[in-house]
Amino acid sequence: MLYVVGDVTGVTQLDDIVYVVSRDSPIIKTFTDTLSPLADIHVKGMNDPSDIVVSRDDRQLYVADYYDCIWRVSVDDQSSYVKWLTTKSSTGRVNVNTLSVTSRGLLVTSRVPPHLHEYSMADKRLLRVVKMPGYVKSLYHGVETTRGTFVICHEGTSQDEEQWAVSELFSCYNINYTS
Repeated sequence: MLYVVGDVTGVTQLDDIVYVVSRDSPIIKTFTDTLSPLADIHVKGMNDPSDIVVSRDDRQLYVADYYDCIWRVSVDDQSSYVKWLTTKSSTGRVNVNTLSVTSRGLLVTSRVPPHLHEYSMADKRLLRVVKMPGYVKSLYHGVETTRGTFVICHEGTSQDEEQWAVSELFSCYNINYTS
């Protein structure tokens, strides 16, 4: 058994390869699915990865670089990477904490303000923004269900603002479709 030592912030797998990112490191570590080390992927310019996901459809890794951008790295040509989406804009900043893949694109979880942003992987277009109920103080992760709802991990419930919970959001919440 192999243990990856360090401040691991994200892990994902495609086929028989496991990809791992750690805080304050521009390196994506790769392993076989039995955790035998493979060659590292160096992403020049990546500073502080907070999460990593893989899209099986386009065979790309998406890496959240905390508070800065999202990198896209090809799993087939690991020297092919690009700063795919900046999280700074004229209207503010999307604080990228975690990522997940949805049926339509890439879901970006912003802790504060607590929103989900869904982007098209094809053209980086913002598809929708899901705002949380008022009692959600911090949002830590979100995933789309097969029914098209969202399951979120958050701090703050209608009973206690300090309580942590996992909840399902339905379409009755503030979901703004931009396309």
